[in-house]
Amino acid sequence: MKNYINWAFRLIPAIILLQTLFFKFTAHPDSVAIFSKLNAEPFGRLFSGVLELITAILILNPRTTFWGALLGFFTMIGAIASHIFIIGIETNNDGGKLFFLALTVFIFCIVLLFKFKKTKNA
Repeated sequence: MKNYINWAFRLIPAIILLQTLFFKFTAHPDSVAIFSKLNAEPFGRLFSGVLELITAILILNPRTTFWGALLGFFTMIGAIASHIFIIGIETNNDGGKLFFLALTVFIFCIVLLFKFKKTKNA
């Protein structure tokens, strides 16, 4: 049972991170609009996509989960701060969905940091 819980804690943030990649890497208009507000289009959009891809891969690998969670923690701090201070909680009439997804990944990364802290050197 513990193994299933560990997988759930890793799968949820990884799936959230991976599903946003399509929008970032295909220059979806919503993604372009968000990063244009941040004055980071296209490099910020592509860079954050690459960071999120690396984060998801690291989180899914049990030997590197700690490092992926650490990278995800800091990446989501940037995303959350961008929402709060620049682009707003609600972006492109999404009802705050992107903000709450970033918050979810952030919380899961905190949990993973504590769950996997003893295995970070493995």
